[in-house]
Amino acid sequence: MEGQNQPSTPNSEQQRRGTTFFKTCFNGLNALSGVGILSMPYAVSQGGWLSLILLFLVAITCWYTGLLLQRCMNVHPLIKTYPDIGEVAFGYKGRALVSLFLYLELYLVAVEFLILEGDNLEKLFPHMNFKVSGLRIGGKQGFVLLTALVILPTTWLRSLGVLAYVSAGGVLAPIILVSCVLWIGAVDGVGFHERGQLLNFRGLPTTISLFVFCYCGHAVFPTLRTSMKDRSQFSKVLLVCFISSTITYGSMAIIGHLMFGENLKSQVTLNLPIKKISTKIAIYTTLINPFTKYAVIVTPISTAIEDTMLFSKSWPVSILIRTAIVISTVLVALFIPFFGYIMAFIGAFLSVSVSILLPCLCYLKINKAAQRFGLELIIIIGILLIGSLVCVLGTYNSVKQIVQHM
Repeated sequence: MEGQNQPSTPNSEQQRRGTTFFKTCFNGLNALSGVGILSMPYAVSQGGWLSLILLFLVAITCWYTGLLLQRCMNVHPLIKTYPDIGEVAFGYKGRALVSLFLYLELYLVAVEFLILEGDNLEKLFPHMNFKVSGLRIGGKQGFVLLTALVILPTTWLRSLGVLAYVSAGGVLAPIILVSCVLWIGAVDGVGFHERGQLLNFRGLPTTISLFVFCYCGHAVFPTLRTSMKDRSQFSKVLLVCFISSTITYGSMAIIGHLMFGENLKSQVTLNLPIKKISTKIAIYTTLINPFTKYAVIVTPISTAIEDTMLFSKSWPVSILIRTAIVISTVLVALFIPFFGYIMAFIGAFLSVSVSILLPCLCYLKINKAAQRFGLELIIIIGILLIGSLVCVLGTYNSVKQIVQHM
């Protein structure tokens, strides 16, 4: 962003061709509607019913930090991406730090996709085993490898236009999942009889980490705003997206917890009775998204690596890099196959940093007026202090649980 700090207004051609308010809401919802919804009931079972208050507080905080990113872009109109914001605020070190957190978050989400596929395919086919050259591979591990083989060719594509436009599936999937779980509870005989705990302090770090993971769409917010025809409407887009996603997340949390209580697994689909057709619909819906999104998730990582290499334009080198990334995510998924704990780690360490801490720090650095003592500064400092506490406690707790279960 060197030499781009002077304000500039977008030309009329960009405004005319920009995306509409409705389409931006659609894309924003897709960014916020991820695999985190599967762990919402588990999150509440860990923290108790009162932890639902934290869900709304996390939603409000992340909505506010999304507005802070918009304000950073208003000060420097040529900012187009989140790393641009980091560079304007803290120079090239800021860009490098923001990029590191973003790419690491994307990488671990790709790992989560593979774990998710392995868990749910094993649920559908519980007695499946694989034999390769006389070597017997367990069902879950085999499904992770099989998923990777199917996904691998999609990562070789440099143009992901077809894969990128899956917003409809991304928005509809959570609605289908909530409907299926509700149907299983109300019609298929599971019922809503579990009471659960009112509050469990020991489980709160995991709960908050999972909640933050669900609202980690900040990486794409600057890009969505840049693409809009009327960028002044972006604050309304954020409001619509956060309200809608919070209703979906809250509904899944309440329904799932009432159905299974403290017996909940890290993914609510693993608790559902397998013989019911509604369970199969829920699991198949869960399985589709990773297949369509994995390549989109890892492409920014591979592109960043390719851009630093001498032979970045070489097709064989590109395929080699992308294959190596897929293999590495498979190895991590096989050796650390703990969906809930990995998600908690991403939420506590990476999502808190990207969605809460960095927006506040960048805003204070870029907007000098915000450094004056007042209500805004008090709110931002409060968010930074609480966010840092959540980051430390949540990261420690999730790493501890991962180590204990390895």
